[in-house]
Amino acid sequence: MSGNGPTALGFRQAAPADAAAAVPLIYSSGPAAFDYVFVVDGHATAQEFLRRAFVDGAGEFGWRNHWVGELDGEVVAVGAGYGGESSLAFMLAAARQILAHYGPRYAPGVIMRGLRVERVIPPPERRLHYLAHLGVVPALRGQGIGRQLIEYLVAQGRVQGKQRLVLDVAVGNPRAQALYERLGFRVTAERRSQLARDQAAVPDHRRMERALD
Repeated sequence: MSGNGPTALGFRQAAPADAAAAVPLIYSSGPAAFDYVFVVDGHATAQEFLRRAFVDGAGEFGWRNHWVGELDGEVVAVGAGYGGESSLAFMLAAARQILAHYGPRYAPGVIMRGLRVERVIPPPERRLHYLAHLGVVPALRGQGIGRQLIEYLVAQGRVQGKQRLVLDVAVGNPRAQALYERLGFRVTAERRSQLARDQAAVPDHRRMERALD
């Protein structure tokens, strides 16, 4: 960060080669929920699955659904923005990726846990543009990069003709919620979670929305 203001990023659509940098940032956006769904002890970690899905390209976790922010040629931020009309295609892609990664023994359990998490973090309605998987490298947090990332994703929603933006934030992440509020988001719902297993417990989440002018 310079003395004159926040660090300026360049943004572009993600690519398969970004997996090593992007996947840890995607995971950092919701590690408890990812671990609850995707960890199978002795078989897979959440990041191993997320990497496979990212490189595959399709669906919610694929590189085609993500944008990255670069600083001096290095990926330092990542995020996704998509509409509710993608829900069916994302569900089919996730089922295929999960079956390929976990096999028939473990895939049904992973899919069921994913459906349970949707009670706490539901997919967006068709009219909404949903922001997800927002991550910034730890060393650069607090330098305006998160704001630039969200503003870029907001602009993408505007290009697509969306009228409202929506995102979810864990109740235990007040710093992120404060950033979203500064950017015009307001809490519209809070969903309690009772989802827990040995690997992780999914926290309560707040849904936040803002209009796209």
